[in-house]
Amino acid sequence: MRAGPWVCVSGSTAANPDGTVAHVGDAYGQTKRTLEVIAAALAEAGGQLSDVIRTRIYVVDIAQWEEIGRAHGEVFGEIRPATSMVEVSRLIHPDMLVEIEADAYILETR
Repeated sequence: MRAGPWVCVSGSTAANPDGTVAHVGDAYGQTKRTLEVIAAALAEAGGQLSDVIRTRIYVVDIAQWEEIGRAHGEVFGEIRPATSMVEVSRLIHPDMLVEIEADAYILETR
C-alpha cells in the first residue's frame, strides 16, 4: 500500500507464486524468500529495499533468531532499518516459520 512517499508491506511470508511454502523447516531460507517477496512488492510501488526504514519480524520459534537475523542482516546490513522480532504462537499456515512487515519511505528525488 502506498500513500504519498510511504509504502507499507504487510503480512509477507515465504509463499511461492503457486501458494506453496518455500523452504519448509528452514527459517533462514524462509526469511530470505520473504524478503524477496517484500523487494518485489516495493518495486511494484516504485521503491526498493534501501527505502525500508522499519521491519517487524514474526516468528513461531524465537530460538531461531540467529538464522532469521542473519538472513535479515544479509539483506539489510547497510540499510539498517529499525527492527523488531516477536514470537507468535502460529502463522496462517503450519509450515510458515516467519512473517515480515516492512515500512518504507520513498524519496521522490530519485
